[in-house]
Amino acid sequence: MAVLLSKGRYRARLAQSARDVAAAQKLRTMAFGTGQLDCDQHDTRCAHVLIEDMCEAGQLVCCFRMLTMRGGSEIGLSYSARFYDLSALNAFQGPMVEMGRFCIHPERSDPDILRIAWGAMTAYVDQNGIEMLFGCSSFAGTETAEYLDAFAMLKHRHLAPKRWLPRVKAPDVFRFAARLRRRPDVKRAMLRMPPLLRTYLMMGGWVSDHAVVDRHMNTLHVFTGLEIGAIPAERKRLLRAVVG
Repeated sequence: MAVLLSKGRYRARLAQSARDVAAAQKLRTMAFGTGQLDCDQHDTRCAHVLIEDMCEAGQLVCCFRMLTMRGGSEIGLSYSARFYDLSALNAFQGPMVEMGRFCIHPERSDPDILRIAWGAMTAYVDQNGIEMLFGCSSFAGTETAEYLDAFAMLKHRHLAPKRWLPRVKAPDVFRFAARLRRRPDVKRAMLRMPPLLRTYLMMGGWVSDHAVVDRHMNTLHVFTGLEIGAIPAERKRLLRAVVG
């Protein structure tokens, strides 16, 4: 069993069988509420991380998948490339991982679950020499009004460097960087920011200048990137403290 991390009541491990992957798909279906089994062609090419509650007979409480690439030349194989023009990232040199389909069981709210998830990701990054994490960070629903402060904060503080900036590809997008003129209410912005995205940003992550309106998944999502070398030393220390 490929255990990435075991801490307290939780264990994070890599899926080892079709049964494990099916369990992850079942949890994703429940969490995303899509009405049909959440699966696609990327599942067969990804490693799947399962986080289980060992005090509850190994109940699956969180999962996500990882697609590992040798470098930016393979970026077109990613799930994110369906929605964003990522040609600028073709020039990225170094191993990359797309982190996707992240979800936590809807009946679980323990913040340790997210910490264990990031600890597992840190272990994988360290073991495989990964230099960039990326993926789609989702806001619930497709209406922008309640997230305007969050999008304004993304515009003012967290846009991707120009050399990596994704371009528009999807037919339905919200160009928040071009449209928003407001200064963000920081408290309101952070309250509306998805927890996974908030963690990316705390580590120095950046986002696209537009959000994709994904009506199939009933979400708004932004492309999110995190260059491992740019993570502040204190943040790295805290992540590795979870692993160790």
